[in-house]
Amino acid sequence: MAELAELLSIASDVLDSAAPRFAEGIGAPSAVEKGRNDFATELDLELERTISQRLAERTGIPVHGEEFGGPQLTSGTTWVLDPIDGTFNYSAGSPMCGMLLALVRDGVPVIGLTWLPILGQRYAAIQDGPLLLNGNPLPSLAPAKLATAMIGFGSFNIDGAGRIPGIFRFNLLGALSRLSGRQRMYGSTGLDLAYTASGILGGSVVFGHHPWDNAAGVALVRAAGGVVTDLLGKDWTIESGSVLAAAPGVHEELLDLIAETADRVRGEVEQ
Repeated sequence: MAELAELLSIASDVLDSAAPRFAEGIGAPSAVEKGRNDFATELDLELERTISQRLAERTGIPVHGEEFGGPQLTSGTTWVLDPIDGTFNYSAGSPMCGMLLALVRDGVPVIGLTWLPILGQRYAAIQDGPLLLNGNPLPSLAPAKLATAMIGFGSFNIDGAGRIPGIFRFNLLGALSRLSGRQRMYGSTGLDLAYTASGILGGSVVFGHHPWDNAAGVALVRAAGGVVTDLLGKDWTIESGSVLAAAPGVHEELLDLIAETADRVRGEVEQ
C-alpha cells in the first residue's frame, strides 16, 4: 500500500503539472479524425506525449494511451491514460471534461485519478480506498434507492448498430425514466464514474469498452465502496464491453431494469 500511495503522489504531481496546459487549450478544434463522431485535438496528442514521458521517467512504468497505444493490459503493470476525456465537450468549451489515469496490474486497476481542471476537482484513490477529492477523504457510499438517485447515462444514436445497439439504449433510457426522472448525459465517462464514486450520481450506465475511458473510474468507484460490473452483471475486467457502476442497492435495481429491457427488445425483434 505504501508503494501505491507513493505512485499516486507522483501521478498526481504529473497531472497537476499538465492541468494548466489542459485548461489553456479548451475549445481546441478537431485535428485528427478517428472515425464516425470521434476525433482528437492537437492537445490530446501533446498531453499524451508529455504525461506519458513524465510518468515513465519518474516511475519506470510504461504507459498505454488512447492516442498512441502501448503495452497490453491483461498482465504486467501499466499506466492507462486518456489525456482528454469528453473530447466533444472540451472542443466545444464545456467544462465537463478531464484527464483520466489508472495504474493497472494484471488487468486490475489499483490506482485511479480523474482530474477535472476546469471544475477544480481532483478525484483519486488507491485500491481499498478511501476516495479522495482534492486530497480530502470522502465517506464510503451508503446503500441507496434508484427512485431517489441521479443516473449518468452514456450517449447514443438510436439508429446505431454495433455491440450495444442504439435501440436498446433508447429503450433502456425510457424504462429508466419511469423509475428515476433524474438521468444525466454529461458526455464524459470519467466524470460519470467519478461522480458515482463521490455519491453525486447514484450510478452510471457506460456503453463504451475502452480501458482508458473506464479503468480510472472503476478504481474510484470500487475504492468508495460502490459496485462495478458490466451491463450483464459480470464482474468488470479490463476486457469488459461495458460498465455498470452504482451505489449498493441502486446497482441491483439497475441490473434488473437492464435485464427486463433486454428481454423486451429481444421480444419485439423476434415478432
